Amino acid sequence: MSTAHTGNLDLLSTTLAKARSEDRAALVAYLPAGFPTVDGGIDAVKAVLAGGADVVEVGLPHSDPVLDGAIIQTADDIALRGGVKIADVLRTVREAYEATGAPILVMTYWNPVDRYGVERFTAELAAAGGAGCILPDLPVQESALWREHAAKHNLATVFVVAPSSQDARLATITAAGSGFVYAASLMGVTGTRESVGTEARDLVRRTRTTTDLPVCVGLGVSNARQARQVAEFADGVIVGSAFVKLILEAPDLPTGLTAVQSLAADLAAGVRRT
Repeated sequence: MSTAHTGNLDLLSTTLAKARSEDRAALVAYLPAGFPTVDGGIDAVKAVLAGGADVVEVGLPHSDPVLDGAIIQTADDIALRGGVKIADVLRTVREAYEATGAPILVMTYWNPVDRYGVERFTAELAAAGGAGCILPDLPVQESALWREHAAKHNLATVFVVAPSSQDARLATITAAGSGFVYAASLMGVTGTRESVGTEARDLVRRTRTTTDLPVCVGLGVSNARQARQVAEFADGVIVGSAFVKLILEAPDLPTGLTAVQSLAADLAAGVRRT
């Protein structure tokens, strides 16, 4: 088990390796902290893990989420209006990890971490049992301070690559990252899509020439059929908006939790490529 001050990068790596050893992709679920409430958000994370997610990304709600589409922006607005704080995000990580033993990451824009203090944030995330951070808007060339503290606390630093990333740039990004590489399958924002295109397959292929890290694909997967398509070529399938949408549309939280657990089970079957 991890000590109080060591993050769970190793747990993340072994979880992804275990999925690969089972000849399947890992299912990575995204949910914002504080949505629909802090307690409700913790229950939602537990529900996707109970359904079969391997890894969860807990979103740190932000007032200007540049990568996120309308569904996640709506959830972030609800969380921010509810007064969600970084302490609540860390509590979400801690309670989800303690309840399940699964690797839990935080997905966050850089500004809140910078304001909070990199040293403080990495120390507290590690103490909460977190596995690391996905940092969609932190340029690699400006990431040295973050990476130093993340490494000190055994936390993954997950960078996002996109179809627009040139090969030389891909190599720079993947060399600096740890845990896995987040491949954004489409240009633009998150959300559910009808199909997850050839751009994603090509991006994974190009990324793999630069790194041995697992490559997980996000942006656009919302059902088992799409999960199966992505699982054919990626090490992990990342699903966010589809879960958030179920909670937004549910008449009450228990109904929403049942729905996200059920979707997680469907997706978990999908990534098994049967």
